[in-house]
Amino acid sequence: MGRNEQAGAGKLPDCKHTAPNPGIVQLTVAPRVNHRIRFSPLNGKNQSLIMPQAAVEKIRELEQVGSRIDGVLIYGPGDPLAEIELPLETVRLIRQQHPDLPISIRTLGIGGLQHADKLGKAGVTEVEVLVDAVEPAVMEKIYAWVRPGFKTLKLSEATATLAREQSHAIQAFQDAGLKIRIVSTLYPMVNDDQFELLAKKMAELGADEMVLHPYAPEIEADISLPQPSPELMATVVGKIANILPAIEGRPAVIETAGCNEAANNLPKPKEDRPNIAVVSSNGMEVDLHLGQAPQLLIYGPREDGLKCLLECRPAPQPGEGKERWDILAGTIPDCFALLAASAGDRPRRVLDRHGINVLITHDNIEGSVDLLYGGERKKGCSKKA
Repeated sequence: MGRNEQAGAGKLPDCKHTAPNPGIVQLTVAPRVNHRIRFSPLNGKNQSLIMPQAAVEKIRELEQVGSRIDGVLIYGPGDPLAEIELPLETVRLIRQQHPDLPISIRTLGIGGLQHADKLGKAGVTEVEVLVDAVEPAVMEKIYAWVRPGFKTLKLSEATATLAREQSHAIQAFQDAGLKIRIVSTLYPMVNDDQFELLAKKMAELGADEMVLHPYAPEIEADISLPQPSPELMATVVGKIANILPAIEGRPAVIETAGCNEAANNLPKPKEDRPNIAVVSSNGMEVDLHLGQAPQLLIYGPREDGLKCLLECRPAPQPGEGKERWDILAGTIPDCFALLAASAGDRPRRVLDRHGINVLITHDNIEGSVDLLYGGERKKGCSKKA
């Protein structure tokens, strides 16, 4: 998986999708990114941030269609420990419905010492820690930046902090009774001579196993490396396996042609929520911040099944207090999604609790609505009188 994602907020798919292993449902409920790899694009394609209730709904929908679910991975668009409230809420909601489902988080490890006990008590069973080196000097060759908190540090300071935080985190995860899987990427000529040292350090700290992924060049990256040969991968994995149980993973970046897979992750209409709310200044593009919307355009199926603009509804305005977003949810109880150019964290969370997915897009309304209804070709239509 690419590790350069910037936080998105319920964005519509962009025809590029990274996916976990079959049977593992990836839930992108972590809002804040805390690092970037040098060998990834500066402006990488965004994953979509989803809210906890929408994440649980995604699991339910997969179950309804008979999909295999072996576990859940919480990771993306940022790091679950960088801003832990949404990931923890998601874990608690999953545990209410699935007491025995394995739940993993994938993290750089920053903040692990502070949050390990919270993860265990909430119901996390495994932690995947992203460790590509143990020496700060090597880390500086891998990371473009690392942000341990909200303050940007010099890279030398940040990598030294990262090395220290990862050591503390792995020990804390072990103390909390969590299974620890080290996930590493082999970057040729950068860290390929580091893995025996890395494996020994991880074993001493209490890691249970290790997965080594081969580096794969990313399109539009400023810096590219040669891909490691199968022989090099086999040799390094063999050395690691003498220290820790180890396997070779697939390439770190996986791209799927077309939008079908990404579209399958979008919310879907329900019998009691068949419609979509849209905020727009001109009726053509999704171009307004949710908080600035004077009205909501309601799209949905007519009696003949055609998806069209059905009506306009007034939106609650600023000054209506903390209940503003609950009032908004009450005005669109028939909608499963709301499209906006941007939206704050609080309205997204409140609407999520009401079962309404806030999706961020700057596309035209017609195409965005079509996509949410399965991508069928839209015929010209207007509001039915």
